[in-house]
Amino acid sequence: MAEKQQHHFLIIAYPFQSHINPCINLAKHLISSTGGAVTLSTAVSAHRRMFSSISKPDQEVNDGLITYIPFSDGFDEGFKSSSMDPKEFVSHFRAKSQPNVSTLVGDLAAAGRPATCIIRTIFLEWVAEVAGEYGIPSVLYWIQAATMFTTYYHYFHGFENLIRSHADDPLFTVCFPGLKPLQIRDLPSFFTDTENTFIISLLDCFRDDFQVLERDGRVLVNTFKALEAEALDSVNNPQTLSLFAVGSCGPLSGAAGHLFKEDEKKYMEWLDTKEEGSVVYVSFGSFSLMKKEQKEEMVRGLKESKRPFLWVVRKDNREEGGVVVLEEEEDGMVVEWCDQVRVLAHRAVGCFVTHCGWNSTLESLVCGVPMVGVPQWTDQYMNGKLVESLWGCGVRGEVDGDGVLQGGELVRCLELVMGEGEKGVEIRNRADIWRDKALEAAAEGGSSDVNLKAFVEHVSE
Repeated sequence: MAEKQQHHFLIIAYPFQSHINPCINLAKHLISSTGGAVTLSTAVSAHRRMFSSISKPDQEVNDGLITYIPFSDGFDEGFKSSSMDPKEFVSHFRAKSQPNVSTLVGDLAAAGRPATCIIRTIFLEWVAEVAGEYGIPSVLYWIQAATMFTTYYHYFHGFENLIRSHADDPLFTVCFPGLKPLQIRDLPSFFTDTENTFIISLLDCFRDDFQVLERDGRVLVNTFKALEAEALDSVNNPQTLSLFAVGSCGPLSGAAGHLFKEDEKKYMEWLDTKEEGSVVYVSFGSFSLMKKEQKEEMVRGLKESKRPFLWVVRKDNREEGGVVVLEEEEDGMVVEWCDQVRVLAHRAVGCFVTHCGWNSTLESLVCGVPMVGVPQWTDQYMNGKLVESLWGCGVRGEVDGDGVLQGGELVRCLELVMGEGEKGVEIRNRADIWRDKALEAAAEGGSSDVNLKAFVEHVSE
């Protein structure tokens, strides 16, 4: 009998924190599940921030599990949005990245470490071409919700004109096959913002991703079966589109690849001093900056709530809004960055005020922490809808005409989620249920574990 192939998975990640984190988690689980090797490659600009102590920005790093080798995308010092039109950036990124990733694949083979499967995140459809050059299987890693995948799929397969014609009607209802009815306001902002050139460029990247899937429809999805069975089943077709739900594979650990320096404040020790379920954790993610008006209202709401809080406000977003004064006057701590998974897993955290990015949403679900959703753009509106209406483990705050969550609305939402009313008890119970289901999916023989192994068998054929 022939020996089983020893896999070497090469994961190519777009240089955003929100893309790198799920790739690191996937890498860990591929290693533990298959015993194979994983190399994770992202752009030099992100790699040098992940490993700030390296002597050369393109230096190979091994953390004992994963090997990290960067590629140059032509922006090794980082991209400044003021320096180039977004559409030009997308074109430049591909023109520089594709040959360099191809060289990386060739170098690995020459070094006796050939990749046996190449996994790419969204916005990197050209990686499939590189894999094709070398005859290596290529797979998309969908790092958003399965419901989002299904929504994009239908948008590009017959619903685009309908949605665009009702872009100005947030309450217009769209009925996608296999999904519960959704309003325009729940859909990705990419569908309805027809003026922003950056958003148009990103939507084109999604379109390219789905065009590649017409030729090779293998997709790993960062979710678990019990959470989104309906969305997964509605488009899954073994002949054309194979979706493998592999999310929450095991207890999530803080990813090694932070692009932001962790705050040196002793926030975990501070949490240790707080009562169980008493702390409000606030973070709006790694990409967007919170505008001055929103910071002011957040300050007002946290003051009025009279609950202890831990608030992540990046160094480049602190100048205005009374953030520093709030920390001095109230029972709270403001940090520049933290290990979010460790924070969410702490017994003292009772609520997560979140922008509803998918990583944050999934981490909160796995840790059993109820949410107050304040979506900002892209997939976050849908995630907020799912948290409140489908999964019942949080509420979506209502924003004003300028997209700002008023302080009074924050107080209302916190009381609803953390208070002793019937609704709060129900939300917290639902959060506990989803935590248990996530752990069940991750356990040996659970749905995500089984799907990951099935995927490996699939690419080994």
